[in-house]
Amino acid sequence: MPELPEVEVTRRSLVQAVTGARIEAVRMGKPLRWPLGCDPASLAGRQVLGLRRRGKYLLMDLSDGMLLIHLGMSGSIRFSDHLPEAGVHDHFDMLTDRGTLRLHDPRRFGAVVHAASEIDAVAVKLLGGLGMEPLADGFSLPAFEASLKSSRVPIKTLLLSGRVVVGVGNIYASEVLFLAGIRPTTAAARIGAQRVRRLYAAIISVLTRAVEMGGTTLRDFSSADGAAGHFQTQTRVYGRAGEPCHECDTVIRMLRQGQRSTFYCPVCQRA
Repeated sequence: MPELPEVEVTRRSLVQAVTGARIEAVRMGKPLRWPLGCDPASLAGRQVLGLRRRGKYLLMDLSDGMLLIHLGMSGSIRFSDHLPEAGVHDHFDMLTDRGTLRLHDPRRFGAVVHAASEIDAVAVKLLGGLGMEPLADGFSLPAFEASLKSSRVPIKTLLLSGRVVVGVGNIYASEVLFLAGIRPTTAAARIGAQRVRRLYAAIISVLTRAVEMGGTTLRDFSSADGAAGHFQTQTRVYGRAGEPCHECDTVIRMLRQGQRSTFYCPVCQRA
């Protein structure tokens, strides 16, 4: 699933090309997770003013309204002036005077949703419950620590929920907790102040490095210009069950948490 690093990589690979483009037409394929929320023809003539990110959503600001784009479980975006004919898994084409933006999504859990503004009820419903942005100045250590202290949920489960901090998906949660030396099953409220500081720093470090490496490509993720990510080549624990830990040679273990695979080192992450 594309997580924060993949969405940020997509945004960075797309923002210069699409900003200033004028929409000429919109083509919809099979229904996505949520409806567009407006007549596709009504988007023609609007100009793209910019492209931001909130959590795993791309926010495309238009001269009238905005589009919220989510990549779902398997989505990716392309932007080019010479795309081939839309295929069976291409569900949204936005034709502009600079090229075509296309959402490709084999599993159709992604979405493109129109909203009048960020305070529109539609946008609030999708964005209102999101936690702090880990790569923004507003990611506050005191607020992060307070949120952990009020929860007895296992720390990995809490990170994945997105209620405290957004974008720490399954791969990155395992890597973050290894770097911080915290067992994934530890209740959030039991993590002391020193380890909270390590966890806070690890979240920033891992996600920053993932963005710099183009995200993670396990199956089919690539940026808007077709480049694959490389973070998966440097994971310390994720996907390495049965292999020796790079730090202590102990065998990496895997367990299930909420139907998701969790990888950890039983020595480096004692508690």
